[in-house]
Amino acid sequence: MQVRLYDKEPLNKLLVVKKPMFMSSNSYLNRIKRKYKNKKAGFSGTLDPFASGCLIVAFGQYSKLFNYLEKTPKTYRTTIWLGAESESLDLENIHTINEKDVLSEDKIKEEIKNLIGSIKYFPPKFSAKKIDGKRAYELARAGKEFEMKESTMNIIDTKFISYSHPFITFESSVSEGSYIRSLAQILLERLNSCGTLSYLERLNEGKFFYENEKDLNPLDFLDIKRNNYSGTKEWLDLGKKISLDFLEYKEDGKYLIIFDEFFSIIEIINEEVKYVLNKVRL
Repeated sequence: MQVRLYDKEPLNKLLVVKKPMFMSSNSYLNRIKRKYKNKKAGFSGTLDPFASGCLIVAFGQYSKLFNYLEKTPKTYRTTIWLGAESESLDLENIHTINEKDVLSEDKIKEEIKNLIGSIKYFPPKFSAKKIDGKRAYELARAGKEFEMKESTMNIIDTKFISYSHPFITFESSVSEGSYIRSLAQILLERLNSCGTLSYLERLNEGKFFYENEKDLNPLDFLDIKRNNYSGTKEWLDLGKKISLDFLEYKEDGKYLIIFDEFFSIIEIINEEVKYVLNKVRL
């Protein structure tokens, strides 16, 4: 008897999984695919193998919705190991450990509190940033010489958690594309110290939190305005071109049209209506 690994029909499913430490996001996604017996899936917001935590996973048609989901700000909890130094700025490539003097907890709290607003930084060389078409971490692991371009990240909020020498733990809510490893190095410079990350966990991405992989309704997370459609459902069901006359909002932009069984994302450009995604099953 032959056992099928994957269902014949694609599964539409949106959920948050919790990636463990020391596993790549792609490897963990493959494990989740096997768990739900479906091969058509994707995830949003790659976590480094060293990092753990919230990873948004979508199956079937829902995997096309990542660009429209409310995924920011992202909140991370991290621990800095004072005196440890690593080429990748995390636990994976530590080459030196030196004993450091105990710091003032009040000074740590003050500097963490000051990590707010737009901050210029250099992304880590061990990162997924592309340099001339190649990932920076690939060049770094190959021993290639290259420079990272200065970027800006927006820090929305920070919170001191604890200081038990030589470990500092804090949380930060940040914009898309931020690097907590770089933020930690900025904090260390302000503390006149050195160190590396010994722990990093993503607690949430926008409204997305890990809640035992419960099914989520994508309509609760889409960052698109709903447009009321007064025409017949059959036109969208068949993918026919719809007229602007049947839409409440006629200005240029992307809109949601929702029915009981499915929803569609349309775009109005110069009074012409086009489908971005049609008939996404609920």
